[in-house]
Amino acid sequence: MAALVGNTAVKFSKPLIFSSSNLLSTARCITTGSVLCTPRKTVKDRTGKNIVFVDGVRSPFLMSGTDYAKLMPHELARHALMSLMKKTGLPKELVEYIIYGTVIQEVKTSNIAREAALAAGFSDKTPAHTVTMACISSNQGITTGMGLIAAGAYEIIVAGGVESMSDVPIRHSRKMRSLMLRANKAKTPLQKLQLLASIRPDFFIPELPAVAEFTSGETMGHSADRLAAAFKVSRQEQDQYALRSHTLANDAHNKGYLTDIVPFKVPNSDKVVEKDNGVRLSTPEKIAQLKPAFIKPHGTVTAANASFLTDGASACLVMPEQKAKELGLKPKAYLRDFVYVSQDPVDQLLLGPAYAAPKVLERAGLTLNDIDVWEFHEAFAGQILANLKAMDSDWFAQTYMGRSSKVGAPPLDKFNNWGGSLSIGHPFAATGVRLALHTANRLIREDGQFGLIAACAAGGQAVGMILERHPDGVPT
Repeated sequence: MAALVGNTAVKFSKPLIFSSSNLLSTARCITTGSVLCTPRKTVKDRTGKNIVFVDGVRSPFLMSGTDYAKLMPHELARHALMSLMKKTGLPKELVEYIIYGTVIQEVKTSNIAREAALAAGFSDKTPAHTVTMACISSNQGITTGMGLIAAGAYEIIVAGGVESMSDVPIRHSRKMRSLMLRANKAKTPLQKLQLLASIRPDFFIPELPAVAEFTSGETMGHSADRLAAAFKVSRQEQDQYALRSHTLANDAHNKGYLTDIVPFKVPNSDKVVEKDNGVRLSTPEKIAQLKPAFIKPHGTVTAANASFLTDGASACLVMPEQKAKELGLKPKAYLRDFVYVSQDPVDQLLLGPAYAAPKVLERAGLTLNDIDVWEFHEAFAGQILANLKAMDSDWFAQTYMGRSSKVGAPPLDKFNNWGGSLSIGHPFAATGVRLALHTANRLIREDGQFGLIAACAAGGQAVGMILERHPDGVPT
């Protein structure tokens, strides 16, 4: 990874200032009152359908092994689907297609979209399929829905994602699996005895899942540590950013901004979960005491500045604007554009946002200054800061992106103002809808016009999306 930046220092053009203040846009672009002001810019509708993000919901995001530990993933997805229908008031019978994302699949419900839909009471005539694209799986669900609408196949689509890290599949070793399959075919007692005699102690060592790249075998945390070192992101900067995320998430909870959360009653218990449980307020001194989690003893990624294993589910409603009007719905945002990118999964595994954000801005005909709300997935604090430095580097733009100049770093007073995955949590496949919900709701509360979503994913992939505030949107 050191070759990524060579001898060239990649630095911000301005010093990092972490502020919890939410600055409102100075130019009022769209209002829901009697006065409709002229937008600063318009983005061409590529679909001919003016596809809108009507609304969405999510369960509280909980640390794995806590209150969702005894649930199967489809039960969390069922809750999100039912809550979405209740919130929007849309009859289930009108939903034409359901797309759900998941990363760590429960083998009993491999097409979890279908199983969750049936469990939630949707018609057995409603098709549903499951997508997987690591941390951007529910982004893929949304954009796949956009494609189906643009093609004229369907109009009313539900997209979402779910993850349960409390009960991940743990497999027998390959040797043991092979023996068990051969045992099924053994016909005689002698054949069965021969198989038993072939068992060795290492057959019993299970295959544990890991957040690691198949191509390289490297854990994502190790890659994040190398990325932070390459871009000269200090441990202090990472800890400072992590504190910012937790502080802003706590503020957003206390101010009632996180209206996307729907309470979840834990089965066989009187407990009702109403908020994310990973938000922690700490001090720089306390988190500075934590030891490196991956590269020891000199690494800079710790438990405090990395996202944690999380359980949770999300769902949203997508349709053409005209259909929303016909149904009396009030959309929050237009889904204007999107792009997926891929790069080297070894040395640029987590740099996807630095590629996706400029590309989706260019496609939409926008610049950095046109964006009022930025929502990036926070896999690691070091990953976020490295991406911001890459975006603010002419050298990186020219050397790795074939651009004449940098796009610039997003202003932090518009960036992840309600916290992010570091604090709220990151159920892999559910985060994409959460990002879209925060973008849409922030555009309304902060009186903005355009929002940009970017997220990295395993395999060196990433997504960039542009949302535009809808004039009928309200922060519900």
